[in-house]
Amino acid sequence: MRDKYFLESDKALTTFEFVSEGLKGRVELTIQYSLTNRRNVYNLGFGAIDNDSGVIDDTVIINNGDTQKILSTVASSVYAFIDKHPGASVLAKGSTPARTRLYRM
Repeated sequence: MRDKYFLESDKALTTFEFVSEGLKGRVELTIQYSLTNRRNVYNLGFGAIDNDSGVIDDTVIINNGDTQKILSTVASSVYAFIDKHPGASVLAKGSTPARTRLYRM
């Protein structure tokens, strides 16, 4: 099992927060599951919260040297979300083709 960060979540397990700690210090990250227009299909959004808009910025490049730990943390949130929402499907697409390939691995 890979290392992962401690997750804090809301009661519905649709929003998770954790802190990446690495080369650039501490970076607060958020994972959010949002219902799509398809029945029981959720979009997984992930990134840093933009201070101006208050929404997740999924284009931010962290470069904190802990990519695998971050991805393991996001994956663990998927398991927790699915356990709480049986029958739900989760879609995850990166903000770039390279990120989508990374997420698929």
